[in-house]
Amino acid sequence: MTLKTIRGKALMGAALCATMLAFSGQAFADAELKVFVSSQHQPDVWRKALDQYEAKTPGVKVVIETGGNTSEMQAQYLNTVMSAKDSSLDVLMLDVIRPAQFATAGWTSDFSGKDLSAYLPTYAEANTVDGKIVALPAFADSMFLYYRKDLLDKYGIQPPTTWDELKEASRKVMEGEKNPELQGLSFQGKAIEGAVCTFLLPYWSEGKSLVENGKLNFDNKAAVDSLKLWKSFVDEGISKKNISEVATDDTRKEFQAGKVLFAVNWSYAWTHFQGKESQVNDKVGVARLPAVKGGEQTTCLGGWEFGVSAYSKQQDEAKKLVEYLSSQDVSKFMAINAALLPTYAALYKDADVTKTIPWFADALPVVETAKARPVTPRYNEVSETIRTTVNGVLAGVMTPEDGAKQMESRLRRVLR
Repeated sequence: MTLKTIRGKALMGAALCATMLAFSGQAFADAELKVFVSSQHQPDVWRKALDQYEAKTPGVKVVIETGGNTSEMQAQYLNTVMSAKDSSLDVLMLDVIRPAQFATAGWTSDFSGKDLSAYLPTYAEANTVDGKIVALPAFADSMFLYYRKDLLDKYGIQPPTTWDELKEASRKVMEGEKNPELQGLSFQGKAIEGAVCTFLLPYWSEGKSLVENGKLNFDNKAAVDSLKLWKSFVDEGISKKNISEVATDDTRKEFQAGKVLFAVNWSYAWTHFQGKESQVNDKVGVARLPAVKGGEQTTCLGGWEFGVSAYSKQQDEAKKLVEYLSSQDVSKFMAINAALLPTYAALYKDADVTKTIPWFADALPVVETAKARPVTPRYNEVSETIRTTVNGVLAGVMTPEDGAKQMESRLRRVLR
């Protein structure tokens, strides 16, 4: 073998090694991130936002995993994944009630150092646990009262500001329409997270709190009043007899089908009501939720957050992705394209946003004054106690008085 041949083979070998190293380096540099997104919050639109991220971030691929039609189902799945210290998920979309629980369990990474002053204050607070920032806001939310604008106009009725006014309006319209399928009010009576808000709405309206500084602050009279109010809607024929089986999306579907006058639901329902298959397209009004007589109109704070799994093997890339998803640009994009409420106050007056979703212009005061459900690492037990009691009263298996007594007893054991 000549020296020239040896040199030629050596050069070819060096070139091959360089090529292999280049491919190896490229493979090492690439990152595939998996994001868990709740299935009812338009993952198809989040996909478009992620496509934009991939386009501006070469070498990063983002995969969406969806699951669960309720907050409970999603939490159960994520609890299983996190308990197993599974690294397959990098970014988690969490209900606003979950950050404290996940942080206390050591399941989310720390974002401390991130400036949260640009966000709505209530979400900065929700994502700060023991002085540490454990997640960033995805989108805001609160419960609203949806109503059939066409029917209220037909009967000369203004949107109700009290639950008694809502009952009166329901009777008038139901009697006038003579439609046996038309309900006056649909709300969440099934033993799901929405039933916690069902209980708290009139309870808060009486000026009462449930938990303060991690300690139970239970008012028995307000609790009985709340349970009695919801049961009265069933007993008086304003809500359907099997309201104890109605979940959040059931309310949405019933209203969308034109079978409900008033509906208590989250902001996600709006997009469905304006769809081509909706029977109420252009017939829907939105208002603050009513108060008990002499009480304060209040609503239940919702919203979702993005956290990074503590078990993700791509911490830096995952945090960069969350900061992008939580940015003002993406918040605006999701408001316009998915009707998800922004987490930035300025966007509620943004011309592009209000042109597409006009009612957002009136949503800010509602979201800003919405009350948060009890913030506690033991929220799962608090939630289960409240929702199962509400469900039991509505199903007729216990009286409001017995329900309130049982609820207080169970909560005292949880929040000792």
